[in-house]
Amino acid sequence: MSTAAERPRVAMILAAGRGERMRPLTDRCPKPLLRVRGKPLIEHHVERLAMAGIARIVINLAWLGSMIRDYLGDGSRYGVALTYSDEVPRALETAGGIFRALPYLTPGPFLVVNGDVFTDFPFARAELNTDRDAHLVLVPNPPQHPGGDFGLEHGLAVPGAAAQFTFSGIAVFRERFFENCVDGAFPLKPLLLRSMAARRCSAELYSGIWEDVGTAERLQALNA
Repeated sequence: MSTAAERPRVAMILAAGRGERMRPLTDRCPKPLLRVRGKPLIEHHVERLAMAGIARIVINLAWLGSMIRDYLGDGSRYGVALTYSDEVPRALETAGGIFRALPYLTPGPFLVVNGDVFTDFPFARAELNTDRDAHLVLVPNPPQHPGGDFGLEHGLAVPGAAAQFTFSGIAVFRERFFENCVDGAFPLKPLLLRSMAARRCSAELYSGIWEDVGTAERLQALNA
């Protein structure tokens, strides 16, 4: 089986969530538009994806999604083409949101990044071997998530390992990862476990800047 690697040419930023833990900040502002170091979280992603050579970016929208669309526009001022995947009246969870956007993301592998993380991960080096369905970026466990999510063994993501790391919200997928899925709201983890069981989910550990901006306190600390 070939192990040649392919680089994604399109990316998706997950931006549909309600941001319950960030209330009341997110009552009138979608979480991806909260400002970190002078600009909205999602704008950091768009600029860094553009710098990495990603020319097409898909953004899913639900809660206050029109504000995100109005702020970013068509992407031309960043040198990219932005497409929006609407999930009204409610967000479709992580996997459901990606699945609905698949017509904009395929063919070929595509990069996905959570809209509520702040990171300097080098998107230009993201890739996926042809014999894998997914590749996860793991990070050392932050204080708020000491137990981690998955282990890393011989380049593969595994559940229940002795050493667990946190899934960063950055990953590369192929369309076949979502085989047999149907449109609707559904989570990502069961699909990840299915892929891991088939030994088709690779992973890496990244130790650079990565922050989950999940609470008002963490947003304040990051800006400080």
